[in-house]
This record gives sequence, structure tokens and C-alpha cells, in this order.
Amino acid sequence: MRERDEPEVVGRRVQRLRAQRGLTQRQLAEPAYTPAYISTLEAGRVRASDEALRHIADRLGVSFEELAVGRPAHLATGLRLRLTEAQRILADGRAEEAAVQYGLVRAEAAAHGLVREQADALLGLGECALETGALSEARDCFERAEEHLAGQALPVRVPAVRGRAVAHYLAGELRYAVYLLESTLDELNRGGLHDPDALLLLYASVIGPYMDMGAHARAAQAAEFALALAPRAGDPALIARMHRSVARTLLAEGRVAEADASLAKAAELYAQLRLHTELANCHWMRGYVCAQNGELERAETELRQAHTMLARTRAALYRSQAAVELADVLHRRGRSAEAAELLEGVLGDFSSERGAVHAAAAHRLLGIIAEDARDTEAAEEHYVRALSLLERAGAAGDLADLCRLLGDLLRRTGRTEAALDAYRTGLGHRTAPGTTTLGPAPAQPPLWPAPPAPDRYPL
Repeated sequence: MRERDEPEVVGRRVQRLRAQRGLTQRQLAEPAYTPAYISTLEAGRVRASDEALRHIADRLGVSFEELAVGRPAHLATGLRLRLTEAQRILADGRAEEAAVQYGLVRAEAAAHGLVREQADALLGLGECALETGALSEARDCFERAEEHLAGQALPVRVPAVRGRAVAHYLAGELRYAVYLLESTLDELNRGGLHDPDALLLLYASVIGPYMDMGAHARAAQAAEFALALAPRAGDPALIARMHRSVARTLLAEGRVAEADASLAKAAELYAQLRLHTELANCHWMRGYVCAQNGELERAETELRQAHTMLARTRAALYRSQAAVELADVLHRRGRSAEAAELLEGVLGDFSSERGAVHAAAAHRLLGIIAEDARDTEAAEEHYVRALSLLERAGAAGDLADLCRLLGDLLRRTGRTEAALDAYRTGLGHRTAPGTTTLGPAPAQPPLWPAPPAPDRYPL
């Protein structure tokens, strides 16, 4: 049985629409039904069959859905059109404006009991909150979206899980973010749910937490998988705009199913545009690997590519994180002044609850640069700030190295006992790369295609 309002509600609706159109009960009933049947239906004493409601809806000139549940004709399709418009605005980097649109759609969908549209609006609100750094608000939106999608297949729920994990990661809760992403990957792959879009979203999103926890091998593998899966649309924005325009035309002509199909294509392309942030993180990861291998020129190229892509998306927090990695490479290439200027420009984007690990990395590098300039007081101040941030985030691998730097500085300035305390703290956090608090790697899809050669990866 279709979703249906109670008989008395449907009856009052039929009576109101009949009166508005100046029809008698006989005119509404004939030729298939009697005036007495219409009278009984309007009084709410009978539950009309689908066939009867379709007959009455046709005579009244309204849709079955509007008569049965009171929704305006094509409401759901109209809301999906507005959702794709909000996606476009967010893809342009106007998060605050997009949030207003998503909020209006969510309220209207809730008023008419449209669960999937509510969930999509909540996902959009969560992405807007991530973009603006409102992490608690983002988590709340993603959690509520998950609740609305509880009965859906896992690939449908992946954007909500991923959003929640990213919010936890940016708040410095690395272990929990990795747990969410890895357990979802594991469930997808072990269950044979090899949805490319869902896998791309998860693999791309887990790179940052892996890196910050010292799991470099896993991060490198996730980056290669993500880049191999990356969509290759020539210009997603133009194609999405075309589908949106087509959907409007089809909707005006009453061709709802075709309009829905065009809107689905537009929504998919706007989702691909939002992946620019994740793809930029993949370039950042590749730059990191190059830096570790001593290929500093290529590392700088990759990191500048990541920084440029993130600047286009106006993702301030991610852009600042990439800037820290780029500054490290610049310093290693002998351009310390340029590195310090870059770091000082982004420190204000971080806090202990927002990008703590990269804030610590910025202070660590500024401390090294200060030491090189023989400013030990400034160096110690930066190291201590970095230590506090890393302890809060639980980034064990970075803590060990930082304690060594601080201990060496304290020893050179004659504070032996304080230096020993710093070394002991570092030893307590020493761990092998790739094993920091992580269990077995998540299952991979069977017959996974080999990633293409690096020079074929999309930018």
C-alpha cells in the first residue's frame, strides 16, 4: 500500500479541491463511481482505493501524490533541482550562501516528509560547515543525515560517514577518524560493494589521518588508489550546468522522470567537483613522498599544484595544511625566509581544535628556522607550542621527533635535566612507521586494477 494520509484528511482535501473547481459530487464521481461514494469519501468514512483516487485526481486536475499525501505536484523533483543549485554554489566556494539554500530545502522537505531530500540537504549543510571550519555543526549534520539514510545501502551512506570522519580528523581526533574510514572500506570490500565513487571518497579522505599518525605506507597506497579512481570528465561544471538546464525544461513540460535523470547526472558531476579537495590532497601526498625520497624539485611542484587546487576551492583549512608541507620543502631547498613567511601567513587558520597537527608542524618548522638563525628563545617557544598541540592530538610519530629537537636545544643551552625529560617523553612515543595505533589494513577489492603510471594521473 502506498503512503497515504488518513481517510478524513484525504476526504477534506477532495472536498476542498472539488469546491474550488465548482464541481458537484456527481460530476466528480461519474462515470465510474456514484455521488454517494464521493459523499462517503469526503466525510472520511471510507479509505479510497488507488484506482478511485487516480480517477478523482484526474477529474480534479491534480497528481495522485498531491491528493493522497498533500504534496504539491513535482515537489520532490523541484527540491532536487534546488539541491543541485546549492551544490553548484558550494562548488564555487560560496559555502555560506550554499548553506542558506540547503537549509531552505531541508525545511521544506521535512514539512512534506521527504526523507531522502532531507538527508541530501543535511549532507550539503555538513559540507558547508566543514568548509567554514564549524566542525561541531558539521558532525551534527552528518550524524543526522546518517539517521535519515539508515535503511539505505552502505554506498549511499558513505558520504555521511566520510563527512563525520573528516570532521573528527580536523578536530584532531585522528584515531577515531581512521577507524570510521577503515571500517567502512572494510565493510564495502568484504561485502562485495565495490562502488567506485564510494571507494574514491573513502580512500582520498583517509590519506591525511594516515599521514598524521605516521602510517606513511598506507597513505601512499590510498593516494594511488584514489588517483586511479579519479573521474576524468572534461569539464564537469559545464556538463552539470547543461543537465540542470535540461532538467528545468523537462520539468516545465511535465516530463518528471526525464528531469529526475538529468538532475541525477548534474548532482553526480557537482559531487566530482567537490572531489577537487581530495584530489589536491593526493597531490600533496605525492609531494610528501617525493620529499621523503629527496626529490625536492618535484615535491615542490606537486605541493604547489595541491596548494593552487585548494585555493580554487577556497578550502582555507586544507590550503593552510598544504602550505605547511610546501614550506618544509622550501626550507630544505635553502629558501627559509620564503618558508617562514608562508608559515606565518597560515598559522592564524589553525587552533588546538582545528588543524592541530599541521599547526604543530608549522611551529616545529619555525622553531628549526629560528635555531638556524641562532634565536634559541623563539625556537624553544615554537617547539613547546608544537609539543602541546601534538599531545592533544595523539600524533605519536611526530611527538618523538619533536621531543628530540626540544631536548637537543635544551642540552645546548645547558639545561641538562630538562633535556633528559624531553628525551624521555619522546622515547615514550617512539613507534615504527605505519604501525601507530593501527590494526590490520582494510580489505581491498578483489582483482583491483593496477594503478596507471604516475604521468597519466589526472591533475
